[in-house]
Amino acid sequence: MPSMSRRTLLRSMTTGGAAVCLPGLLTACSTGSDDGDVSNAGKKLAAWPAYKAASGAKPDLAATESGVQPGYTSYPADLATSVARTPGDGSTVKVMSVTFGTPPKGRGQNQYWRAVEKALGVKIEFTIVSQADYQKKMATVMAGDPDSLPDIINVFSGFVLPREAQFVQRRAEDLTPFLSGEAVKDYPNLAGIPTHAWRDMGRVGGRIYGIPLERPLPGSTLWINQGMFRDAGMKEGWTSQDFADVAKKATHGKAYALGASTGSLFGNAVHSAAHNAPQGWAVDTKGTFRPNFTDERYKAAIAYQAQLRKNGSYHPDATSLSAVDLNTLFLNGTAGSMQNGFGSYQTLYPDSKGLLTPAPALPYGVDDTPGGIVAARRSFGYTILKKAKKERVELLLRLLDYLAAPFGTKEWELMHYGLEGAHFTRDKDGAPKTTKLGQVENVNNLPFKYLAEGPQVLFVPGRPEVVRALHAWQQKVVPVAIRNASYGLQSRTSTAQGTTLRALMDDTITAVIAGRSPMSEYDAAVKTWRSRGGDKMAEEFAKDYAANS
Repeated sequence: MPSMSRRTLLRSMTTGGAAVCLPGLLTACSTGSDDGDVSNAGKKLAAWPAYKAASGAKPDLAATESGVQPGYTSYPADLATSVARTPGDGSTVKVMSVTFGTPPKGRGQNQYWRAVEKALGVKIEFTIVSQADYQKKMATVMAGDPDSLPDIINVFSGFVLPREAQFVQRRAEDLTPFLSGEAVKDYPNLAGIPTHAWRDMGRVGGRIYGIPLERPLPGSTLWINQGMFRDAGMKEGWTSQDFADVAKKATHGKAYALGASTGSLFGNAVHSAAHNAPQGWAVDTKGTFRPNFTDERYKAAIAYQAQLRKNGSYHPDATSLSAVDLNTLFLNGTAGSMQNGFGSYQTLYPDSKGLLTPAPALPYGVDDTPGGIVAARRSFGYTILKKAKKERVELLLRLLDYLAAPFGTKEWELMHYGLEGAHFTRDKDGAPKTTKLGQVENVNNLPFKYLAEGPQVLFVPGRPEVVRALHAWQQKVVPVAIRNASYGLQSRTSTAQGTTLRALMDDTITAVIAGRSPMSEYDAAVKTWRSRGGDKMAEEFAKDYAANS
């Protein structure tokens, strides 16, 4: 990916904490009476698109079936062409996507925008919505006139939108006839999206309504200042006591070993996984779903974090820092660690060059049991299309097929780096090197990558040692990744009430770790969560799981 200036701070794609839909939006998020049967139980299930790897460059470090990503220690010398002809017809296409970047320059002043339009053969009208405004904007779109919908909409999985599945079922094009099974062969790059991404996106009522944005298996990750933690005694195979000792030793003066941002529950995802607690939901051999909140290991992780906070290892503003502010504190050495998505390495390493050496931490163990890591939802989000005539749907799918070109192709290079000579030059090894113009005109600020993208790979321009280190880390942690069993499944209660109920638990967990509430408040909140919908969600997920098994 293009490296960004240190002033262009890290986009927080996944912080581990669920964002909260504002209470006033709950009605607006609805698409009417909640009578849509979005469950897959009792339905004939559409076959997933038949996977066929798209043509790309051979990796230097091999991928594994278990989820280790392919790694590229150098940029491919010869780029393939994955799209034979211009996919568009000269028409105007309206698109909408979340963004974690800064607002882009308009089309008239934006060479990157115009270059992508030329390659696609259409005029793009782009509605770009910041992460902070995404839920409010989506609520308006979901409640609005179906005819006014954008042609292409990114549905970001970082939020659970109330009645999201019902909205998709009613308002989006059913893509099953175009993509299910062998039908996807008309779109080779979409066929190159691995099946795990489609599964974690899930079906709605047995049908395929979206195109997933594939993501690597490791999810929320504890990124550490390697020098700070090493000097404090970090070691491989450490225990929870070792971790606590290192955090305490690394905290001194104005430096704190542990950083956290608002909504992350003091980085709870990382610590609960290290305690081997379920990540959201677990399912047993009988198909029974059990929530993390009722698991004693999850409760133990909260108590452990409370002790870390009491010992002074957390930055004192851990409940009020924004993800951007935390990133700043990490880069200047004030915070020695932060929880963020694994994919953030793409900007973290370039931004930290000359300041510190970041690294993903290995999980600590508890009671002689090796710890786990968070397994990400393999679909960062998904893209839906406005209902339209067959010819229009096929056009939109051709555009998305172009955007989904794999690493090692000319199409991928254009989307991720722009125009050579304007947005990037090449270093001595041929890898793209972003120019000043490329730092403001790029796929981060004009987020085509959240509409469709090829499979993720490990690559950092000019940093082969980083790629090797990340690949080696994945080989160690992928076998202990803990997956949320509800990914890709439908629960009517979860889509209607899950966000509000999650807010109850998030607030309580934060208060307990911060020392504002006793653990008894957590137990009371769990009872409330279960009675108001948690137990119902477990039943519904179990039924959908059985239907998909």
